[in-house]
Amino acid sequence: MNAISAFSQSQISKILEARHHDPFEILGRHKMGKDDVICVFQPRAKKVTLEGGHAMQRYHKTDLFLWRGDGKTLPRPYTITWVDDTGNHHQRVDPYCFGPQLSDFDMHLFAEGTHLHAYRFLGANPKTVDGVDGVLFATWAPNAQRISVVGEFNDWDGRCHPMRVRGGSGIWELFLPGVNEGAHYKLEIRDQHDHLHLKADPYGRAFELRPSTASRITADSRYQWNDANWQQHQQQLDWLHAPLSIYELHPGSWQRDDDGGFLDYRTLAHRLVGHVRHLGFTHIQLLPVTEHPLDASWGYQTTGYFAPTSRFGSPDDFRYFVDHCHQHGIGVLMDWVPAHFPKDAHGLARFDGSALYEHEDPRKGEHQDWGTLIYNYGRNEVKSF
Repeated sequence: MNAISAFSQSQISKILEARHHDPFEILGRHKMGKDDVICVFQPRAKKVTLEGGHAMQRYHKTDLFLWRGDGKTLPRPYTITWVDDTGNHHQRVDPYCFGPQLSDFDMHLFAEGTHLHAYRFLGANPKTVDGVDGVLFATWAPNAQRISVVGEFNDWDGRCHPMRVRGGSGIWELFLPGVNEGAHYKLEIRDQHDHLHLKADPYGRAFELRPSTASRITADSRYQWNDANWQQHQQQLDWLHAPLSIYELHPGSWQRDDDGGFLDYRTLAHRLVGHVRHLGFTHIQLLPVTEHPLDASWGYQTTGYFAPTSRFGSPDDFRYFVDHCHQHGIGVLMDWVPAHFPKDAHGLARFDGSALYEHEDPRKGEHQDWGTLIYNYGRNEVKSF
């Protein structure tokens, strides 16, 4: 009995056509009698070898490669080496040799609409699994037929890294070893009508500078805060009876640099703090600095709620802005826009080919004056978002 007989032709076809909702049924490591079967799908590969020098056999003329043998000769997890069609060599730990990573408890709270920090398990979160560093990608898209992580690390090819769906939760996940901080990525979604959608991560914590729209992987922040005195003062402050005076501004138009460009967060902090202190204000209120595609919206049409806009710098640059204000006794308030979101193709609109974050009925789901969509807060998962 050869290795391919462990799988049905229907399962194999779904992998080859990038339609499988659970690629782990085929890809990765499987038991076959006393042997192990390893299945790898590697587009544009000329040759694939398993750790230990085990050559994998191509299935017919496809990009599916198989090996059958004594699993004790392979470590857990194992590494794959391949030569692409241009002769370049590549090596990675097989992402399909890892088990599910998301906890049932997190998914339960999310479905219940009571998860208070869903961004910590959805989105792209650096993680170490079985001693291997990588990134855990996860998203909610219950009506998708297939979702893949695409990015610079796989030439934006949706066939390379399809995700697994977690039962009836509508949540998809994939742990990708070796993906580094700063890499750009999106989610390629095949809907129930076989249409493909290329979406930014709803839980992305950094994005490309517009007009580009990819999400960007960020590691846990290493920023060193210096506002301990401010935090201690806030704990002791009788805020109900303390004076409050707020200076509101749009960071993109308050001042510009000598060339007419935007000030970055750090420069803005240094110019702004002295000004508002001189005028006697206690707080700064920023118009929305969440990521948004259109300058003219002043941030009120958000596509990235978990990321400070890259127009003015990095997430750590924004942390510096807040820190600098606190060190000089100035509080920071931020506008936040949960009322509506834009229809941009890379955003939340019909995220999985259906009205997911918005109402299906346009009388409820569309803001006619702004040409934007309205959140469907009747869905628990939208509440958790």
